[in-house]
Amino acid sequence: MMEIRPLTPDYAVSPQIDPGDFPAIRAAGYVTVIDNRPDAEIPPSHHAAAMRKAAEAAGLAFVVNPVIGGMLTMDNVTAQAEAMAASPGPVLAYCASGNRSSIVWALAQSGRMDTDAILAATARAGYQLGHLRPQIEALAAR
Repeated sequence: MMEIRPLTPDYAVSPQIDPGDFPAIRAAGYVTVIDNRPDAEIPPSHHAAAMRKAAEAAGLAFVVNPVIGGMLTMDNVTAQAEAMAASPGPVLAYCASGNRSSIVWALAQSGRMDTDAILAATARAGYQLGHLRPQIEALAAR
């Protein structure tokens, strides 16, 4: 069962979604879906190519930005920020639990939003990211 967890009015995260969820995602007002889950973690039915086909059939933009658990890179953060900026409307990002999609969003917001506001938004959605405060603040200071 799909579980959309909004962090802001324009960005939400979700645990793994199914190919059949895209019409409901579009009906919920999202226009872009970001896949933060590497294909190696999931069955072929949920690989990026299959998900892209289902998303586009539902009229959604689909962006692949795989975040490998424990191996998040600044390229992931930049790609997430660029996909969010390019979207003409609300974005839904997903991974296994929504945690990586929250982390990459939090880091992408550094310097754009107050750190406390970033951490409060993720906490409201059930993701405790206080341990990222030093990284968020370091990125904001750049």
